Amino acid sequence: MKRTIEGEALTALILETFRLNGVLLAAGNKLTKPMGMTSARWQVMGAIDEWGQPLTVAQIARRMGLARQGVQRIVNDLEDQGLVTLEENLDHKRSPFVTISEAGHAVMIEIGKAQAAWVNALAEGLSEQGIRDALKLLEIVRDRTEQTGV
Repeated sequence: MKRTIEGEALTALILETFRLNGVLLAAGNKLTKPMGMTSARWQVMGAIDEWGQPLTVAQIARRMGLARQGVQRIVNDLEDQGLVTLEENLDHKRSPFVTISEAGHAVMIEIGKAQAAWVNALAEGLSEQGIRDALKLLEIVRDRTEQTGV
């Protein structure tokens, strides 16, 4: 079967997204390195921060599209560093809630400052509406991909 014109364009977008993901992870590693963090650790802590409530490892993994085992390793490392704490989950004894500690909040504030300076420079000259349109398209592609189960 041949791709349609739209299928070709979407394939190009997907490939560019893969390349962008690698570049963003490298940029995140540079931004977070002064705070002793990595993009992966920041991503896990950011999931908790974004939702504004403690989450289980499985919930973090689902929300971020990551493997549960990988998230568990990162949470273990973050706990060892004192950046997150584990709280009892009365509904599921073997799946505690992960919470950002006071030290973790301080690190997230510092990363937030560095990220704001970086992203503001990156956004210079781009239109808010263009960015929102791109975001909407990526959300649609993600939703459709999730629905296909492939």
